[in-house]
Amino acid sequence: MKTQYEQIVDVQYIARGKSDNIPAMLALAQEEQVRPAALDVKRTLLLAIDVQNDFMESIGSLAVNGSKADVQRLTQWMYRNLESLTQVMCSLDCHSMMQVFHADWWLDKEGNHPKPFTIIRYADVRDGIWRAANGHIALSLDYLQHLESEGKKQLCIWPYHCLEGTSGAQLESQFTNMLYFHSAARQVKPILVYKGQDPNTEMYGIIKAEYDDNKFVNHAVLEAIRAYDAIYIAGEASSHCVLASAVQILEYFEHDRSITSRITLLIDCMSPIAGFEEQTLQQFEALKEKYGIQIKLSTEVNL
Repeated sequence: MKTQYEQIVDVQYIARGKSDNIPAMLALAQEEQVRPAALDVKRTLLLAIDVQNDFMESIGSLAVNGSKADVQRLTQWMYRNLESLTQVMCSLDCHSMMQVFHADWWLDKEGNHPKPFTIIRYADVRDGIWRAANGHIALSLDYLQHLESEGKKQLCIWPYHCLEGTSGAQLESQFTNMLYFHSAARQVKPILVYKGQDPNTEMYGIIKAEYDDNKFVNHAVLEAIRAYDAIYIAGEASSHCVLASAVQILEYFEHDRSITSRITLLIDCMSPIAGFEEQTLQQFEALKEKYGIQIKLSTEVNL
């Protein structure tokens, strides 16, 4: 390509809150003569999970250590493989203040909201240690009971993050530059998938919530995944939203090894929340054993 990586991504501004520069990316892409994505014989998909400002170290309210380097490696991989990367699908966390995993939802006996990273259990609410500030006691108890009975992650009170309309909810700027350079050069619109807008539940994965009465499943995303010959997954955080997304996709296609074997985790383009490092690696290895996925460094994958 004529355009150099450094013309698209300024690594010193990764996770610095700098604005993206889409007009410049479109101008650079117009100088390229790259085959349109619609003509790809082998169709490849990058599933980029929550590459958003609030998960970026140094600027995010729920910063993931290692995320800056992850973005650099991911955008380098996208650049090297741009002529063969058919499509990019991005999930975006999108929340309000009053959600079950935010402090506003809960009060203790003294009327105080919980501090970030407080774990709230079914017994805590049943015994009156915590109560729902909005009066949704029955709903909250039902939710917590299902989390425990189904072996889901415990309810963690996260710092306010990815609030709808805030800069924290936006895609990281240098990733965005590469996303739209790819879009213009390959003549394909990126797919943006919003998740986590139901106030009554946590939604780590791109496909469905941890628990909800309506049992929503994002079949549009699943059918899109089915259409690709190779799927690469990256993003933040590996321990939560990346892991949950991978598990949900693999469980849906568990009886079709021809699809699950198409999935590769770009392991150096994702990082876990602190304290979940070893557990996350073990869970990824279990997925590899069960479903035949691949786990590779981005430098090992050339499309």
